Amino acid sequence: MMLWCGIFGQSAHTIWATGRHRNAEILMRLTIVFMRTLLNIPYCIRRITGTGAFGRCGAQYLDAPPASDGNTLKTALWANYVKQFNASSCSVASVAAVINAIRSVRGDTGPPVGQREILERVDAVNWKARMSREGHHGRRGLPLPLLGIAVTQSLNAFDLRVQAVQTVQAAKGPHAARRIKSVLRQRLLDFDRKGNSLIIAHFDQGAFVPELNIPHISPVGAYDVKSDAVTMMDVDPDQERPYRVSFDTFYRGLASDYHRVFQPFGYLSGGYVYVRLED
Repeated sequence: MMLWCGIFGQSAHTIWATGRHRNAEILMRLTIVFMRTLLNIPYCIRRITGTGAFGRCGAQYLDAPPASDGNTLKTALWANYVKQFNASSCSVASVAAVINAIRSVRGDTGPPVGQREILERVDAVNWKARMSREGHHGRRGLPLPLLGIAVTQSLNAFDLRVQAVQTVQAAKGPHAARRIKSVLRQRLLDFDRKGNSLIIAHFDQGAFVPELNIPHISPVGAYDVKSDAVTMMDVDPDQERPYRVSFDTFYRGLASDYHRVFQPFGYLSGGYVYVRLED
């Protein structure tokens, strides 16, 4: 539930801290209560009925990282798995894991790049401001298109040349979804078996685990072709262990249009950022 706190809690804090605009403060308080109520309704229904993440489609938590099977990139990714440092910094934690994994497999023996170092080096999408208490004009976290830009700029900032970075918006329509799923499965398999790529997911966290339906970002940690299951390296500190979900559940989380309450903050839909390393 980290991003929930990041989007709403600090926007209100900024207004309250100034001691001005009393009417705006009251309006913000009412807006937050309204938003929390809207998001808690489906959460409570799922919890009572034992559906969604509270049911058979929910995540299976892991006690240990999955086997790397000689995949050095996968091993490096897990070795550099970190948790986000504040309520809205899931994007930075995810990018840090990816950057440090690539540096590791390319023989860089220096200390890992820290999340705050990334924010200091990467001047894009008002990233540092969006991670601050005040946010950028009250907006915190990164919607999917901005995440893609941040990933590209981070790789450039640390001189990590890759073959391609692609931002993919997941679709719900049967025809488009079938095509996107086919490509995504192959990319998951290539990451897990060949170690030639990485995937950062932008998803509805409540579709995977018993949390509110909020936008969230984390790297993919493994894919098991036999069970068709995806392992998430969730950077939320509230998720103490990584977990796995079925591919269908994974795609439903990616294909979320998110709740309309997030639209004013730029969160329109989920998907993933694909990083293809050079051959």
